[in-house]
Amino acid sequence: MEMALIGAAIVIAAAIIAVALIFRRGTAAEEAGSVSRLQEELAKVGAAQANLVGQLSQMTAAQSQAQATLNERIDQFSTRVTHSLTEQTAKTHENLSKLQERLAVIDTAQKNITELSGQVVGLQDVLANKQARGAFGEIQLEDIVRDALPPKAYAFQATLTNGKRADCLIHMPNGQGALVIDAKFPLEGYRAIRDAKTNEETTAAQRFFVQSVKKHLNDIADRYIIDGETSNSALMFLPSEAVYGEIHANFNALVQESMAKRVYIVSPNTLMATLLTVRSVLRDVEMREQAHLIQAEVGKMVDDVTRLSSRVENLGRHFGQAEKDIREITTSADKIVRRAEAITEVQLDEPEAPKSLPGGAARAD
Repeated sequence: MEMALIGAAIVIAAAIIAVALIFRRGTAAEEAGSVSRLQEELAKVGAAQANLVGQLSQMTAAQSQAQATLNERIDQFSTRVTHSLTEQTAKTHENLSKLQERLAVIDTAQKNITELSGQVVGLQDVLANKQARGAFGEIQLEDIVRDALPPKAYAFQATLTNGKRADCLIHMPNGQGALVIDAKFPLEGYRAIRDAKTNEETTAAQRFFVQSVKKHLNDIADRYIIDGETSNSALMFLPSEAVYGEIHANFNALVQESMAKRVYIVSPNTLMATLLTVRSVLRDVEMREQAHLIQAEVGKMVDDVTRLSSRVENLGRHFGQAEKDIREITTSADKIVRRAEAITEVQLDEPEAPKSLPGGAARAD
């Protein structure tokens, strides 16, 4: 816009200079023509000026329109930016919340892992000590027995007549001797087999493992199978499914020897199955012992049912007599109603001969 004003000023200045030169050089006639030309030039200058003014007006309007469009676009952009920032902030907050939740879960899991690591280390320490390992097997044995049998069916750390203390006694029914369960844990031999690197080491480890298991079988057979006091068999409880599986998978001779000695090897799972079978037997025996009481109660129930039947029969007779009385009462009531209706139909205006009322003798008015 400023360039247009400068251009208009230059045109006007050039016109004025041209007029001045014409007046200075021409004659009177020439001056008259010059005046005409000057007027024409001035007219052209005015038209050019008017044209410039129009262009300036158009430029001003275009500039205003452009400014308005620019402002509108700026407002729209600002709105979009604000909306986008709001959504982004909300999403960021949500993601941070989820991240905090996941971090909390991770912290909890880390604590659990730390605690579990401590427990594993503690378990390793327990298993490394033979005395503590034996206590571990006894505790596991007691937990399984408590879960499977009623309290009166077992006893822990019971002393036998030979002075030996059994980890667990199962009281068998029908005067049978108690079944002894003793916990053993030949972990050293099993670990030696697992850790062996060469064939020689494996052979030596297997030999050591067999010797350990045989010693346990012999000890249980000598200490806990007593004629007239205990059952003619016993159970050796291994608190490890891995050791139990190793024996049955790779040492069949040990299994056969245990059967020959009547000392049966059980693991936590097989012991639970065995005890559940014992519980079924105990329950069956108890039901048989209580059979006479059940029969007596059934006899009393039969007597009660007989008395109930007699009383129901008497009550039926009473109901029948009551039904008969109700029918007779209904008949009498019907007769009374009929007689009352006959009385209401009698004409009392003129004397008439005595009538015979229904169901009765003639009577005078």
